[in-house]
Amino acid sequence: MEVTSELIIYLLLLGLVVGFMAGLLGIGGGGIMVPVLSMIFISKGIEAGDAVPLALGTSMTSIVVTSFSSMRAHKAKSNVVWHAFKPMAFGVVLGVFAGTFLVSKTSSLALSIFFSIFMAYVSVQLFLDKKPKPTRELMPKPYLFGAGGGIGTISALVSIGGGSLTVPFLIWQNIDGKKAIGTSAALGFPLSIAGAIGYMSISGIDNINFESLTFGYVYLPAVFFISIASFFTAKIGARCTQKLPVSVLKKILGTLNMILCIKMLMSVMS
Repeated sequence: MEVTSELIIYLLLLGLVVGFMAGLLGIGGGGIMVPVLSMIFISKGIEAGDAVPLALGTSMTSIVVTSFSSMRAHKAKSNVVWHAFKPMAFGVVLGVFAGTFLVSKTSSLALSIFFSIFMAYVSVQLFLDKKPKPTRELMPKPYLFGAGGGIGTISALVSIGGGSLTVPFLIWQNIDGKKAIGTSAALGFPLSIAGAIGYMSISGIDNINFESLTFGYVYLPAVFFISIASFFTAKIGARCTQKLPVSVLKKILGTLNMILCIKMLMSVMS
């Protein structure tokens, strides 16, 4: 795939949006990246059967820099609950490896449908801005480990940073909303590293082509340009958490995710 100036501009713009949302809402941005990257790859002549897993892997790898920047910003504001983070992080990593293995055994159409259904659920939750009632204390470490495993597996299958699952779970565990977002952002870092390794090796080992700048199911130029842009805007998003009407932004993001998922399905099935 030729790296044109037009492609670079699209990837930089995508990174700017994703980074801001990652810092603001504690999400990885896969709900935006995967549909957009899928459509870009298909428009560049890549078969739909390869475009979707390539978009999933590229999105997950791009989240590494975004999540690191977001994690640092939230850590500086003391918004990370470390005693919840540690057991969940181990579970998340194992779950992600399991998820990337499943990707290699699943058809592109099935992945697209699963992604769209899951993101439709996430979009509805974002639009309604429903918050679970904090009805219990934090679970013991083995249960947090198990919850992390489930979050990691689903996150790898749909290439998200896990925020749409982690934030509601932590709020339900009686953790303050801002600290739930900060902890979710921190968990996105080990999650994305494990996902990048998985998509480069476990699920994409037969798809390494240095001539086309792909390593497994990861398109390296996209990772580079998205990461550059998102690194800076993730910090801005984290600083804006207490200043912007997050509930309104969630509705906008939910609507955008729904539209992008429909467009991605149409691109894959056409």
